[in-house]
Amino acid sequence: MITKVLTSICTATLLVSCATVEEATQKAMEPIVGSKIKNVIVMIGDGMGPQQVGLLDSYIRYAPNPVLKSSAFERLAEEGVIGISRTESHDVLVVDSAASATQFASGKLAGSEMIGTDYEGNRAESMLELAQTKGKAVGIVSDTRLTHATPAAYASHQQHRSLENEIAAEMLETGADVMLSGGIRHWLPQGVNEEGSAIRQQLEAQTGGTIRLTSKRKDDRNLLDEAAQAGYDLSFNRTDLAASTGDKVLGLYAYSGMLDGIANTKALSDASRVQPTLTEMTDKALSVLEKDEDGFFLMVEGGQIDWAAHNNDAGTVLHEMIKFSDAIDSVLEWMEGRDDTLLVVSADHETGGFGFAYSRNDLPEGQPLDGDVFNGDEYKPNWNFGQVETLDRMFSQKLSYDGIFSEFDGLDESEQTAENLRAIVNENTSFPISLADAERVLETEENEFYVADHGTLSAERFPVMHERKAFYVYSTGVRKNILAAVVANQSNVVWASDNHSSTPVYLFSKGPGDSTDAFKGILRTNEWAQEIMSVL
Repeated sequence: MITKVLTSICTATLLVSCATVEEATQKAMEPIVGSKIKNVIVMIGDGMGPQQVGLLDSYIRYAPNPVLKSSAFERLAEEGVIGISRTESHDVLVVDSAASATQFASGKLAGSEMIGTDYEGNRAESMLELAQTKGKAVGIVSDTRLTHATPAAYASHQQHRSLENEIAAEMLETGADVMLSGGIRHWLPQGVNEEGSAIRQQLEAQTGGTIRLTSKRKDDRNLLDEAAQAGYDLSFNRTDLAASTGDKVLGLYAYSGMLDGIANTKALSDASRVQPTLTEMTDKALSVLEKDEDGFFLMVEGGQIDWAAHNNDAGTVLHEMIKFSDAIDSVLEWMEGRDDTLLVVSADHETGGFGFAYSRNDLPEGQPLDGDVFNGDEYKPNWNFGQVETLDRMFSQKLSYDGIFSEFDGLDESEQTAENLRAIVNENTSFPISLADAERVLETEENEFYVADHGTLSAERFPVMHERKAFYVYSTGVRKNILAAVVANQSNVVWASDNHSSTPVYLFSKGPGDSTDAFKGILRTNEWAQEIMSVL
């Protein structure tokens, strides 16, 4: 009898639970009440945690000589809604960009390093693909590579993010109306690698000779020709992009990633610059997609925030944040006076565990204060809490850490000395290093984490990171992280690792009426994606 009663209770409880789950799922997929959303724009700051947003805000508020007075994030906070996004993927604590992008592109939980598949390996339809089924125009913009993790997750379905040749072919098949980014190397036939070949000469003429033409493909597919046959206007520079009048545009502007934040800032004043900016690509995408009477879906990625943070390069992170903020500002201007567009701005994860910290180095001198509490007594804090002038010094950096080591590695091997590294660093940053510092950056040791045939861990020797070395994973890239550690005493900048953290990220949204109510609170990446998909 007791068994029957317990069975009845358990059955009833299970039915109620199932009904509750079903109701919750149905509610998540119902259109947001009162909204009439025609267009959806998602903007992703790759690697952009609250710390990176805070760096930009601190620069604007406290730097003695900031180059801008406000940011798009301030405007979003004032005019829209701020939520929190949890970034973890299925069954792990820390997410990579592929899994995170898959989750916020499809609303499905994903496994690490998968592209466009759920954690069980099934194809996960993205919101871009869903928008296509609704007759909407769709577009993808990124300053990394078109086949990189975040853009790839919206228009391809692959076992691993590294399959960029396959991703390129599938993205072309998916047929987004606008695709603008870098990474031409995955769209070229392998024959272009042969100097003097007919295909190389053809592509040099076609691209204008401004892009490095080296293919990563292992076949003779010319995806540029295939795109042209599919009706795309092809664009390889800023002039091409501005002149394009078609309803379908494929723009590829770099061998791999486009200009980093510092190089981008420098190029803005150069009338002869070749690459379009992230803002210019975003503006072009909007001008093409808005022609569709059924509306559109657009994803824009500021992807190199992540790359700079992987390098622990705070100066470049600041420039990347300015670049991304400019693109968001342009979208907000486009939205002025419209009541048919939902904008969601977030990140896939935070990178590096960035922050300012106080230190025992260079302690402040005491000084008398005349206030009525001190009455001329000495004020002398116990620690160095960081000086606001540091923010100007960060912005004044002339080369990214990538640029610094590219210049260093380009020297003859006999010239790759600590003295020359010191000279390059001191010429291009406002945080000078000593010869001993440069020697520390270049020091190597046997790789205790060696794994044969691994993408980065197959290196027999690794730069010497003295603390938490297991969390610095990117081979010779670790030299940049050591450089950051060396200058920390001057900058008060600290980093946790050269990879991703589990820190929750901001979830900004702006739209008409109550369309942003669903993005309040704390949501997992796949959960806020479901809310977007419910209004497409």
